Amino acid sequence: MSIDNPIQVVLIDDDPHLRQALCQTLDLAGLKVLTLGEATGLTARLSRDWPGVVVSDIRMPGMDGLELLAELHGQDPELPVLLITGHGDVPLAVQAMRAGAYDFLEKPFASDALLDSVRRALALRRLVLDNRSLRLALSDRQQLSTRLVGHSPQMLRLREQIGALAATKADVLILGETGAGKEVVARALHDLSSRRSGPFVAINAGALAESVVESELFGHEPGAFTGAQKRRIGKFEFANGGTLFLDEIESMSLDVQVKLLRLLQERVVERLGGNQLIPLDIRIIAATKEDLRQSADQGRFRADLYYRLNVAPLRIPPLRERGEDALMLFQHFADEASSRHGLPLHELQPGQRALLLRHSWPGNVRELQNAAERFALGLELALDSSPDNPSAGVLTSTTGGLSEQVEQFEKSLIAAELTRPHSSMRSLAEALGVPRKTLHDKLRKHGLNFADSASHSTDDE
Repeated sequence: MSIDNPIQVVLIDDDPHLRQALCQTLDLAGLKVLTLGEATGLTARLSRDWPGVVVSDIRMPGMDGLELLAELHGQDPELPVLLITGHGDVPLAVQAMRAGAYDFLEKPFASDALLDSVRRALALRRLVLDNRSLRLALSDRQQLSTRLVGHSPQMLRLREQIGALAATKADVLILGETGAGKEVVARALHDLSSRRSGPFVAINAGALAESVVESELFGHEPGAFTGAQKRRIGKFEFANGGTLFLDEIESMSLDVQVKLLRLLQERVVERLGGNQLIPLDIRIIAATKEDLRQSADQGRFRADLYYRLNVAPLRIPPLRERGEDALMLFQHFADEASSRHGLPLHELQPGQRALLLRHSWPGNVRELQNAAERFALGLELALDSSPDNPSAGVLTSTTGGLSEQVEQFEKSLIAAELTRPHSSMRSLAEALGVPRKTLHDKLRKHGLNFADSASHSTDDE
């Protein structure tokens, strides 16, 4: 059984009379004390973030004070340990101080000496834990900025929300379009939480056949159905002590949704064909690309499950709303790919940057990452124009000399302008700031056509 955080002092001494007297002294001073007659097994009961101190006699049967000090500091070298010593044990106490003991008290000692040493040790412990917390928070922020690249207000807000939710026990519903990075966010929530040492189990509900989804999630007992020859541990049970990420939750059948709701409310799972309720210590992170409220109104998703999941929603902004984050992400992925393939790094040219910024990225970060990989490999990538993607151009890392770069930039600007509505060639020429004759020549040179404009007239006046 672990020692609760309200306990401030663990007092260990095999002499019951001395133990009672010291406990009374500490208790009268308002300190929460746990007394023990032996040291064996103490280390396993203390977590690294326990905010207290240990006071122990040196000479005890079984594990003595020096052995206890070594074992405790093997787990947490910054835990204050105060040792009590008889007159003949002073050399041992000095040895212990060199080994990292916080202080030692020689019998007989005054009550005030014990209280003063304990209070100073507790103050030091608070400082150590505060510093750890600050270092962890800084590390977490650095991890988030590396995983979730971008300086747009939307991404700054998302990272703040993840940092705040990760420290809680709340289940989370992630909302985002296909390719927006829902699993990246789910992993960040897990890795920045107290569950980081537990399992992270990801499952795509949309990829599971209806016939196996219940067995896959909840497990089954032998004979539960035809072909069930042995027990199977389901994903929920396998994730015990950690986090389960359930993507495309909107694809789950209504029957499975009922079981999921029960699991969320009661934190127990029952295998198919079984009668035993298995308690779970688990965090559920669900994700969807649909509007679950609308799905609930249409009867395709249980309203009670929607409201149970929607306590802590996280919305991932689509890439088209993140401005110049697209450039940062593209260069980040391109550099990663170049390093992975042992290729030279390529910097984006002005025309390429303009092309990337005008692209609507319907596939979000996943589409951009694939584009960056092709760019790093020197492969030509056409960003096609369509009603949902009103930009066009060719992106390649083989940019050539200055003249080629200038021409590429010129082509991308004209192509981008063609995506805007223009009633005539004159309107297009005026927007680009060139004579109509020059515009005709440049369209011909770059293989562009005014007919590709978003709206146009055959009138060339």
